[in-house]
Amino acid sequence: MSNQKDTAAAEVARLDSAGAAHEFTVKDGTVGPSVIDISSLYAKTGQFTYDPGFTSTASCESKITYIDGDEGILLYRGYPIGQLAEKSSFLETAFLLLNGELPSKPEFEEFEHAITHHTMVHEQLHDFFSGFRRDAHPMAIMCGVVGALSAFYHDSTDVNDPHQRLVAGRRLIAKMPTIAAMAFKYSLGQPFIYPNNDLDYTANFLNMCFSVPASNDAVSPTLARAMDKIFILHADHEQNASTSTVRLASSSGANPFACIAAGIACLWGPAHGGANEAALNMLSEIGDVSRIPEYVKKAKDKNDPFRLMGFGHRVYKNYDPRARVMQETCHEVLAELGIKGDPLLDVAMELERIALSDEYFIEKKLYPNIDFYSGITLKAMGFPTTMFTALFALARTVGWVAQWHEMIEDPSQRIGRPRQLYTGYDHRDYVGLDKR
Repeated sequence: MSNQKDTAAAEVARLDSAGAAHEFTVKDGTVGPSVIDISSLYAKTGQFTYDPGFTSTASCESKITYIDGDEGILLYRGYPIGQLAEKSSFLETAFLLLNGELPSKPEFEEFEHAITHHTMVHEQLHDFFSGFRRDAHPMAIMCGVVGALSAFYHDSTDVNDPHQRLVAGRRLIAKMPTIAAMAFKYSLGQPFIYPNNDLDYTANFLNMCFSVPASNDAVSPTLARAMDKIFILHADHEQNASTSTVRLASSSGANPFACIAAGIACLWGPAHGGANEAALNMLSEIGDVSRIPEYVKKAKDKNDPFRLMGFGHRVYKNYDPRARVMQETCHEVLAELGIKGDPLLDVAMELERIALSDEYFIEKKLYPNIDFYSGITLKAMGFPTTMFTALFALARTVGWVAQWHEMIEDPSQRIGRPRQLYTGYDHRDYVGLDKR
């Protein structure tokens, strides 16, 4: 296939197949690589493309998030992630992702009020938790409870009604911290803590996680700000596996709560949202600073199956821009909490030093990524590893809702239907059981 310019100055790609020539329009984005529109490929040639994992396929047109992995760039609606993490708040960033522009002061006040006053969940939802074992993974609980929201909020499940879509999106963003905190409290055997409308979004979440009726300690502003940054950094990440899952589920017309539950299920995978949990498990496996040289040697051995989790990234071939912010936040949290002598954190800090100075890691661009730093930070804040992905889901809900809204409103979208390269049997005749 080759690209060329036709007389109308519109770029086209030419494909020679089975002795016939076919032309396909090349479309340009604002930034980033152009795409070849092959939506008519099968009609023209009787052939499909083969792209395992869809890594070379643009499944949609989007205005929400842009990533340049080679340059280490992440933009939300055009704004660099570093600027938003340092200067914005999670709720302001959420408004930006949902609406395309930063809010005016009245717009933000209305949005913040709406989210704050939707944080409570239906009282009967509390009963769902008693049906789970105490040692159930929080993501298992969140899949079930979020999916069940559609059974309680019938007035916001019609995806063809713009107002219902607005209400559903806000409910999901508002209630996800409450559900995540309830899953955490349930695993501890502690009573649920109701939302507090006097606190901001992130401080409210931390309060629901760590306060108890017997002692209602104030939430540390440093920890609240750190968590707010974590939420901003995880809010969206273009067409990743879970976001694509949400879009695919919504393409069938499924209600928004079911679509977000599908995204949660996908995010649970250790190759996706579970990466920070896997990174901390790796630190536990290493166990002590004295064993780091042994594991670094294993990581450098291409014949050894061991891999350092939390280093490098599938998309970013440069330093993950989120990791730069997360690195600073991580050290701020450790300083605030005064944590010293924790073997896992000692291992993590030494691994970080090696990765940023060792020629092998630099050459391979195996920099510490956001999962490495967020895992350390969340552990220091008091969250068990099983909660890490639940916190990721909480933050990513904003991105999922924004992507869901965009897809529903895109007239070119239709129900997802990937095709396949079939390599099974051609045709076989049935043989009765007595003759086999």
